Amino acid sequence: MDTAVKKPIKFTYEDYLHFSNDKRYEIIDGEIYMVPSPGEAHQDVCANLAFVLRVFVKENALGKVYFAPLDVVFSETDVVQPDIMFISKERLNIITERNIQGAPDLIVEIISPSSDEYKDRVIKRKLYSKYGVKEYWLVDLEKKEVEVMSLKESGLETVKIYKKTDILESLVLKGIKIKLDEIF
Repeated sequence: MDTAVKKPIKFTYEDYLHFSNDKRYEIIDGEIYMVPSPGEAHQDVCANLAFVLRVFVKENALGKVYFAPLDVVFSETDVVQPDIMFISKERLNIITERNIQGAPDLIVEIISPSSDEYKDRVIKRKLYSKYGVKEYWLVDLEKKEVEVMSLKESGLETVKIYKKTDILESLVLKGIKIKLDEIF
């Protein structure tokens, strides 16, 4: 007796464009993830960090800083909306009117009670490694710390975990010094 094996549906960016606009979604390996609306603490930290990054990047003519919601299209089946992203001036050609086509140099994701920590720590880390994101910051609102990861041959590896009382430095944004007590 033959049994049919049902193949999972792989959603694409084209499918994604037809989703309802009243919610945020991401597609990773063809699987849909609904992104919950961020809370006040998430938005506050995101705004503080995005402001510091934008000022530094603009003053030093390094490129562009964007924040969600803006699609990053890695492939037809991998589309995400990072909380914050930096694209170096050498790679501005990946920016289109509708989205970012390829890997930003730096991606920041903020982990909060409303977010999916496993997705940010494991699934997105693998995704960002696969597509060559040079640096990945995970901002943990509850612990008030930032885990900075850098791309190595084996993927994104933790360089340092910065506490609220530390001054964060970046390998991608050389020279930046972020007082985390002013972010949290």
